[in-house]
Amino acid sequence: MIIIRNHAEFETHLGNEIGTSGWHTITQDQINKFAEATIDHQWIHTDPERAKNEGPFGATIAHGYLTVSLLPYFWHQIADVQNLKMQINYSIENIKFAQPVKVDSHVRLIATLVAIVNLRGITKATIGVTMEIDGEKKPAYTGAVVFLYHFNA
Repeated sequence: MIIIRNHAEFETHLGNEIGTSGWHTITQDQINKFAEATIDHQWIHTDPERAKNEGPFGATIAHGYLTVSLLPYFWHQIADVQNLKMQINYSIENIKFAQPVKVDSHVRLIATLVAIVNLRGITKATIGVTMEIDGEKKPAYTGAVVFLYHFNA
């Protein structure tokens, strides 16, 4: 894990891989809770028997948005951004889902600082993200997440 205390420290990572999170197992319970929270009960996610017998993947799969919603969890394993007044989730850009995440898969995030700019004292950081699936060649997705950091003076 890296520690970032200000814009200048953050900027030193431009163009570099910042780090890789730990592995997280996507469980059926997590998928079901996400379905409840989002009112998305499509059988490919929530019906293990039907998904096994009728689905193209032989098992249930995580909602794509469930995997994207894990970005902050993984990011906080990679970088400890300190000395903050506030952090804002600004945008998610160019997320491309390459492969579904089957239930009980292990996933992790690789993060790279692809852009950083100082907006009159606010740091706008664009983090390139790749969610890997253990044992799979293709990632679950690639894209970028943009955070605004209001550092203390």
